[in-house]
Amino acid sequence: MAASTHRPRVFLDVSIGADPVGRLTVELFADKTPRTCENFRRLCTAEHDGLSYAKVPFHRVIDEFMVQGGDITHGDGTGLTSIYNGEAFGDEQLGWRDMDAAGLVCSANKGRDTNGSQFFITLEPCPHLSGKHTIFGRLVAGDETLQRIAKVAVDKNDAPLEPVLISRCGEL
Repeated sequence: MAASTHRPRVFLDVSIGADPVGRLTVELFADKTPRTCENFRRLCTAEHDGLSYAKVPFHRVIDEFMVQGGDITHGDGTGLTSIYNGEAFGDEQLGWRDMDAAGLVCSANKGRDTNGSQFFITLEPCPHLSGKHTIFGRLVAGDETLQRIAKVAVDKNDAPLEPVLISRCGEL
């Protein structure tokens, strides 16, 4: 990585039910996917019209695959908003790296160029998703917290039975 490369770091403090369980720290690949990173960063800091990930759930958990959250508008995976006029925005640098590791932070979408506030974090390599989702960050701290989220009980639709919330978030 070049000395001039700036990769901001943000955090998501997580609670399961009423219990705080830890912090996820994410390094953003702003040098590779600047628009997606800026959307995520501003939603962590509430810099854009008060939109924030604070109090937003991880609404989908599939152990040995991924955890998904960030639906600011509905909290259940059906909503879409962004800092870009509240609308979906395009994919960035698809395929710049493979989904070859746990802890990659990626845009969740409903197809090409439908990115918004929703994101997922991989729990293991997901090569079948390479080139289909914008990879915009990586977990640099909080593996234990991620594993606690991954192990929550879920219903038949992979929704946690107990609320898994981002209690607080921001930039480091």
